[in-house]
Amino acid sequence: MRVSDAMTREVRVCHPGQSICDAARLMAELDCGVLPVGEGDRLVGMITDRDIAVRAVAQHKSPDTLVRDAMSNEVKYCFEDQHVDQVARNMSDLRVRRLPVLDRDKRLVGILSLGDLAGSEIRAAAEAVTGVSRHGGPHSQCLRI
Repeated sequence: MRVSDAMTREVRVCHPGQSICDAARLMAELDCGVLPVGEGDRLVGMITDRDIAVRAVAQHKSPDTLVRDAMSNEVKYCFEDQHVDQVARNMSDLRVRRLPVLDRDKRLVGILSLGDLAGSEIRAAAEAVTGVSRHGGPHSQCLRI
């Protein structure tokens, strides 16, 4: 199965010049935890609810802080014509729960989440969840000495 068969196609995008308050409001409206950040017709970042909490709120930044100041600039993505098994392995290795989906011209066409995988490709979803859920890593809550 190809990513295009499993992904969510209707994706809302925020602009790097919007406030994190606007981004959080849109996340609440859409009941999602991530938004692609676009400028013109290009994907320039991703902002998550965790980015807002850790990079802004925990640092006592204002709700008017710009998305560009809290977003992740290094965007991991997949292509719509890739096979879901390959992408699920990548999600596992990267420990990410969702990836923006691009066409071969590198334009955003959707998002692939663990939920999308679970609804269409159980084996791939299990592999991705196993990797994402490994202990340790960049977002670990384990005590580090």
